[in-house]
Amino acid sequence: MLRKAALQLHIGAQSEASPVGDEGYMKLEADLSALLLPFVLTFWGGECTMIYHIAICDDNPIDVQYVEALVRSWAAEANVTMQTESFPSAEALLFHYAEQKDYDIFLLDIEMEQMDGVTLAKSIRKDNETAQIIFITGYSDYIAEGYEVSALHYLMKPVQKEKLFQVLNRAAEKIKKNESVLTLQFSGEMIRVPFYEIRYLEVCKNYVTVHGKIDYTVKKSLGEFEEELDERFFRIGRSYIINLSQIQRVTKTGVYLLSGDMIPLARGVYETLNRAIITNM
Repeated sequence: MLRKAALQLHIGAQSEASPVGDEGYMKLEADLSALLLPFVLTFWGGECTMIYHIAICDDNPIDVQYVEALVRSWAAEANVTMQTESFPSAEALLFHYAEQKDYDIFLLDIEMEQMDGVTLAKSIRKDNETAQIIFITGYSDYIAEGYEVSALHYLMKPVQKEKLFQVLNRAAEKIKKNESVLTLQFSGEMIRVPFYEIRYLEVCKNYVTVHGKIDYTVKKSLGEFEEELDERFFRIGRSYIINLSQIQRVTKTGVYLLSGDMIPLARGVYETLNRAIITNM
């Protein structure tokens, strides 16, 4: 929905100078689709505006109104543009989500009459790795289950304004990071690999393999890649750069990733790596 809104704005800005037909619309849509990633960038008066699409799910209408008011207050204070939609049940959200998957942030109650918020989050995670999921609950019993869906945070009811603002700021920062891509020249083509999809990079002689959803091997030094990546990546010795967000656990001898991969850990790196993980949480 947000991508289409940006497209219509882009077309509308040109409509007086040159009408846009179906072919022109399709071309513009293709051009914009190549540029737009997890959230929409629209341009108005030369300024770039981020639009966050936020879903609130709670079977208590009073809680929904309260949280929605806080979210609007956060958006005004943070000077961001957002759209919110509220749902009285997990089933209602999933029904809508089947047709519209462009949500950036989910604020989910856990205890609901039929499907609970954790089960809802698991359904969302099946095809959405980047959305920020925040649980709002009156119970602390489910905290461990949040790790299964990479929940950003748990907020206890009644929600405190300051804590919600802090978590939403973190969510917005993570969304910005998820827009970053690594550009590769591979087999005569330009490939754009989102940072969040990269598990690790591995060097072999004069070549580096970027391990993600698809592996790409290119002739380039690990040092050159290191300069292009951001703070979520950590270099281990001469052979590896790992994505800190992909780490499941660290031992003295190896780094175990969520994918099941194990990266050997060089001597003297254990403490530095753990500090980097904590810093980038």
